[in-house]
Amino acid sequence: MKLLNLLKNAQTIALDTAPFIYFIEENPTYISIIEPLFQEISRGNLLAFTSNITLIEVLIKPLEEKNNDLIKKYSEILHDADNLFLADVDNDIAMEAARLRASHKLKIPDAIQLATGLINGADAFITNDDSFKKIKHIDVIVLHELI
Repeated sequence: MKLLNLLKNAQTIALDTAPFIYFIEENPTYISIIEPLFQEISRGNLLAFTSNITLIEVLIKPLEEKNNDLIKKYSEILHDADNLFLADVDNDIAMEAARLRASHKLKIPDAIQLATGLINGADAFITNDDSFKKIKHIDVIVLHELI
């Protein structure tokens, strides 16, 4: 509930890759934090955006392991979930990602993830990566700080 309390004034959020992994793979450390978030998204109480970078990152391990069930789970949530949008990297996102990379020295995939949220009007960015904490023009929520 602590995460949802932090998001009580948010209407739109952006998600980094880690929350998807924790949710789909039911990570014992994070599932109690992240599952209510995905329920709120499913109910339409929050809109969520993530970049197609997430699709790349979540599928690497299941593809290496030939885990077709996990590939299917990730594909379903990223392509079919209500109120969750998988955004392509368009010119606006690319330009914002370049600005973020130049000004904050984020890695390019991280800059794309954050730019996706900013361009789509996200009120908060949910991650488990401390490198985003230096960003001040969006609320950055780092999941391990909620444990």
